[in-house]
Amino acid sequence: QDCDGLIVRSATKVTADVLEAAERLQVVGRAGTGVDNVDVEAATRKGVLVMNTPTGNSLSAAELTCGMILCLARQIPQAAASMKEGKWDRKKYMGMELNGKTLGVLGLGRIGREVATRMQAFGMKTIGYDPIITPEASAAFGVEQLPLEQIWPRCDFITVHTPLLPSTTGLLNDSTFAKCRRGVQVVNCARGGIVDEGALLRALQSGQCGGAALDVFTQEPPKDRDLVNHPNVICCPHLGASTQEAQSRCGKEIAMQIVDMAMGKGLAGIVNGQALSKAFAPQTKPWIALARALGTVLHTVGKQAQGSVQVCTLGTPLQEAGSYLTPAVAAGMLAGGAQKEVTLVNALLLAQEAGLKVTTTHSDVVPESDGSTSLLQVALQGTPHRAVGTVQGSTPVLREINGATFKQPAPLAGPILIYRAKVSEPSVLPVLAGLLGKAGIQLQSYHSSGTVAREQWSIVGLSAPLSNLGELKPCVTEVFQLHL
Repeated sequence: QDCDGLIVRSATKVTADVLEAAERLQVVGRAGTGVDNVDVEAATRKGVLVMNTPTGNSLSAAELTCGMILCLARQIPQAAASMKEGKWDRKKYMGMELNGKTLGVLGLGRIGREVATRMQAFGMKTIGYDPIITPEASAAFGVEQLPLEQIWPRCDFITVHTPLLPSTTGLLNDSTFAKCRRGVQVVNCARGGIVDEGALLRALQSGQCGGAALDVFTQEPPKDRDLVNHPNVICCPHLGASTQEAQSRCGKEIAMQIVDMAMGKGLAGIVNGQALSKAFAPQTKPWIALARALGTVLHTVGKQAQGSVQVCTLGTPLQEAGSYLTPAVAAGMLAGGAQKEVTLVNALLLAQEAGLKVTTTHSDVVPESDGSTSLLQVALQGTPHRAVGTVQGSTPVLREINGATFKQPAPLAGPILIYRAKVSEPSVLPVLAGLLGKAGIQLQSYHSSGTVAREQWSIVGLSAPLSNLGELKPCVTEVFQLHL
């Protein structure tokens, strides 16, 4: 309950109940690749980061896959078991050479490419499929990419290296097995369920599949033993990452990732907040603070946290910034609402549930009259409410509010007072000065806008918030107090 971070391996289940009980939790680190044992949706809703070590066990998983391919080709486990039974069956275990055979690699990420390059050393032709990796990129490590329909009939061996997603569940099934070369050999060291276990058993029984090597199962350990007991199946109890090197590497990597996060150095291996990986860069922090502040100002001035908010980034330096500034604006819009804690991790999810739609656009062009290289603009669609800001040095500043431009940009930090008053109302500043004097609060900055419809906006920086604005309200059209 009093932990800020939690590190787990594969056996520990981080459920919604665990997350709810851990009130201070900010990050869950998985020492390994898969996060099946973490309720990522519940973590996101609570604003808890989930990170993994995607590279830590890549080599170990790739080497196990290569070993599985060799074992299928030469029936090494079956022959070894036969020897232990006192037999000498040389004729029974006739194998095949890998040289000249075609290996289909489905999923060409870190592990898939390591498998491909290693099996090329055995003289195998490697073809593959990946919806993200470009054909040019895969060609650089010797894999010809083809559509799945062309891969099935060409392969002697197929190995899968994809995450378990709705689109990859049952990737090898009755239909795809029927399209394969008779006697195809299948390896799954990725995730149970990518190969339909029922379809695999039927293909083994019919001879359509000549052999299978499985390190993972839909249910672990598997209760249905038909696959495990099949004579042409080699299986291991999920040993992909079970090497001393991988365990040590994953443990060190996740520890360092959490230390780097805590020290503000950066984020790596983020599962549920990829946009945040850029949020720790020194140059982006002030922009995130600005986005959150503009969201808060817009919510306060617009008096609503529902509807559609348009976030517009202006200027080439902010071309890629929408991914992390949009959740920051949403977090500002929701600040002080019914939600417990709004973070960049859960802001967009909570905004959607609150009836707030946040969309983002970008333009490389900044108005010439502005003089800034970059601007952030947020607007509540269907209303006149709009706020525009930028960053000066490392300070977020407000340039415009509801069409009124500030002569000098107003800092958006600490306790601030925002009010709108008629230009003809001279008593505002004396009343405000009297209030501050009585409360012992210092006026740290004062900025006023140009005149719009004979009214003017003012932003006052304070050393501490005022407890009572009652005396000021008769002098102004509206007044708000924020702590940014």
